[in-house]
Amino acid sequence: MSQITYVNGKYLPHNKAFLHVEDRSTQFSDGVYEVIAVISGNLVDPQMHYRRLIRSLTELEMNLPMSVNVLHLNIKEVIRRNQLNSGLCYLQISRGSAPRNHVIPNLIKETVVITARHSEPNGGKGAKQGVSIITTEDIRWKRPDIKSVSLLPNVLAKNQAAQRGAFEAWLVESGEEEIIIEGSSSNTWIVSQSGQVITHPEGVKMLSGVTRNRIIDLARSNGIEVLEKPFTVTQAKTASEAFMTSTSSFVVPVIDIDGHKIGNGKCGPVTIAIQKLYNDFAQRSCGEV
Repeated sequence: MSQITYVNGKYLPHNKAFLHVEDRSTQFSDGVYEVIAVISGNLVDPQMHYRRLIRSLTELEMNLPMSVNVLHLNIKEVIRRNQLNSGLCYLQISRGSAPRNHVIPNLIKETVVITARHSEPNGGKGAKQGVSIITTEDIRWKRPDIKSVSLLPNVLAKNQAAQRGAFEAWLVESGEEEIIIEGSSSNTWIVSQSGQVITHPEGVKMLSGVTRNRIIDLARSNGIEVLEKPFTVTQAKTASEAFMTSTSSFVVPVIDIDGHKIGNGKCGPVTIAIQKLYNDFAQRSCGEV
């Protein structure tokens, strides 16, 4: 956990860092966030995270309250002050604080928070051994492509997975076909019996994952066929391999879905190849904007 937290231009002891009681992030989920991996004290793929951040702000008719370069320097300073070698940086920008009113107020100053957290790199134990997941109905709002702080449905899904002894919940669109959209905090992938890597296409139904997009580029440039198309729960359970990706976990093999063993119940060769491609990229991509 952070020892030092950035709040609106100040670096504060974490236990003394607070938001205003009427900050719109707490009363209306009126804000966005990003989580960026840190390796050897450097940010992984910061440019893609900043582009997504700006898109999320634009979709909510908000502005980035400082230049990208200044934001980057502030994040780097949080990393330095927390002596963070390996872990995650959390960035949140809310519309700011104002008397409670559903109507968006004019001329208020955005709230910016940056924290840091130490964690094991490259997905930790789950990336080596694989994890079990469950499927559950997707009950989120209709714009999960915006990385907003409106995460209650994700929290409920993740908690449901934890209660059943699983690592993650994959969210399923209601209907006869039972299409898997994404995870509660990850993107979803399967490998078909013919070796094609399949992940749900981008659009308003899902968040455009930075790790997801980077892996698509890496895989295709290294001769691995990737198809961006919907797949069903049945197709996932009968796939030769499955895996999930996220900033916090990188590439994690899925060896069990709703109690159904995937492949031979171990991390498969395609997943191993993609893990190596991304881990190598993450090590060498850390740098400035």
